[in-house]
Amino acid sequence: MTDAMPDPEPLQRGPDAGGHFGRFGGRFVPETLMSPLAELEAAYAAAQADPAFQAELERLRRTFCGRPTPLHRARRFEAHCGGGIEVWLKREDLLHTGAHKINNTVGQGLLTVRMGKRRVIAETGAGQHGVATAAAAAHFGLDCVVYMGTEDMRRQALNVQRMTLLGAEVRGVDSGQKTLKDAINEAMRDWVTNVADTHYILGSVLGPHPFPMMVRDFHAVIGAEVKEQFDGTPDLLVACVGGGSNALGLFHAFVGAPDVRLVGVEAGGRGIATGRHAARLASSAPAVGVLHGTETYLLQDSDGQIRATHSVSAGLDYPAIGPEHAWMHERGLASYHSVTDEEALAAFALLSRSEGILPALETAHALAWLVREGPALKRGTRVVVNLSGRGDKDVQEVLRVEREGFER
Repeated sequence: MTDAMPDPEPLQRGPDAGGHFGRFGGRFVPETLMSPLAELEAAYAAAQADPAFQAELERLRRTFCGRPTPLHRARRFEAHCGGGIEVWLKREDLLHTGAHKINNTVGQGLLTVRMGKRRVIAETGAGQHGVATAAAAAHFGLDCVVYMGTEDMRRQALNVQRMTLLGAEVRGVDSGQKTLKDAINEAMRDWVTNVADTHYILGSVLGPHPFPMMVRDFHAVIGAEVKEQFDGTPDLLVACVGGGSNALGLFHAFVGAPDVRLVGVEAGGRGIATGRHAARLASSAPAVGVLHGTETYLLQDSDGQIRATHSVSAGLDYPAIGPEHAWMHERGLASYHSVTDEEALAAFALLSRSEGILPALETAHALAWLVREGPALKRGTRVVVNLSGRGDKDVQEVLRVEREGFER
C-alpha cells in the first residue's frame, strides 16, 4: 500500500480567521445565522482562554464522562490481522453514554450555560450523539430536542428510548432518505427560528465555522491521552470516518508527525461500484461542494444534487466529510479508504468473539480495514484503533441483517 506524502511546505494548522482549512470550510449560511455564529465564535474563544471554564471541563471529563479512557492491547484480535503487528484499542466505548460523543456534548453544554441559553438542539444518526446531548442537557438543566431520521430511529430504537428516558424530545424526520443529512436539515431550520434562546450542539466536525474547529478541540483529548499512554510513538492510527469527529480526535495530536501514518475508513456500503455507499474520499471521483454551511468533499451528481448514500452503520451514512479531513486528504496528511457492509459485520463479530468487546458498527469499519490490510503491514507495526463506541445499540440491526439479509 502507498499513500500520498505530506506536503513539504510548513504545516499551518487551521482554521484561518474565516474558518477555512485551506480551501475548505467557511460559513455558508442564511444571514440570520451569521450573528449567532459570530457570537458563538467569540464565546468559545473566551471560554478557551478562561482557566475556570477549562478546570470545570476537566472536572466533568473525569467525574461525569469517565476520562481518561484506557488503551487495551487486543492480542487475540491482532492474530487475525496478519499476526505480525500490535493492535491497541483506545477505549472510548467505556465513556458515559457509550461513545466518544460525550466529549463534545459536555463541552458544548458547558458553553451553552456560559452563553446564558436555556435550550439545546441536536441531530443524530446512530443515536449516540443524541444520547450524549440528552445526558449533558439533563446534567446542566437544559431543555433538549433531538432530530433523527425515521429510518435511523428504526435502526437505533434503543437509543431513541435512552434519549426519551434522559428527558429529551426526539423529533422524527420523514423527509429525504430519513437519515442523518435530513436530521441536520431540520435542526438547522429550528436554530434559524430560535437563535435567541437555543444553542445547536452539532455532533461532528461539520457545519459552518466555528463548529468544525470547536468539535475537533473537544475531542482532541483522545489523541492527547494516547500520546501520554503509549510507550513511544505509534506507527499507525486508524479510525472510522463519517463526519469525522472521532478520527480527528485521535489524529489531531499527531497530524504532520513524520513517522505516524493516519488512516480514515469510510463506509463502502454495498461496494463502491454499486453507487450504494457513503465513501466521499475513497470513491473514484470526489467532488467539492457546499452542504450544511461548509465547503468540502461530498457525494453529488453531475447536476450538483446530493446523492443518496447507504451504510449498514447509521453513523457513517452521510454524504459529506468534515472540511479538515478534506484538507488533510488534499495535503496528503492522512489517507482514506473504505470497507463494505459485509466486512464491517465480519469485524463486528470478530472483535466480539476474540476480545469480548461489542464494537459499534461505525468502529467495526476501522477494525475491518485492519483485518484486510494488516497482513501487508510491516512486521512489528504498532497500531492504535479508536474504538469510538460500543455496539449495544447495533445488536438488533446486526441480528436483523443476519436473519433477513441486507435488502429491505
